[in-house]
Amino acid sequence: MEILRSIVVLVHLTGFALLFGAWAAQAWGGKRLVTRLQHVGFTIAAVAGLALAAPWGLSYELDYAKIATKLVILLVIGAFLGIGQGRQRKSGSVPPVLFWGIGVLTFANAAIAVLWR
Repeated sequence: MEILRSIVVLVHLTGFALLFGAWAAQAWGGKRLVTRLQHVGFTIAAVAGLALAAPWGLSYELDYAKIATKLVILLVIGAFLGIGQGRQRKSGSVPPVLFWGIGVLTFANAAIAVLWR
């Protein structure tokens, strides 16, 4: 069971890497758009994260406050991606607050995962 959980953690990290990497490529590339790869990374990270939040018969308690905090941030990131893509379709660009919010919140979610003990 622990190996399966480790595989889900790896998939979750891959989703984060896709989301943050696609965002960073846009940030440093100068276009600053919401891409399909960001949505794919978000979806992978979200599904794997929800799977990790389920009780797996672990010998320790899950930190539900941490899980709830990360879930709220995840929902805000998803909202920013959706709103940003909608604005991008209408005007051709993503508002800077939404674009930078996606990156900052994605990084914050990873920081919470690593630093919150």
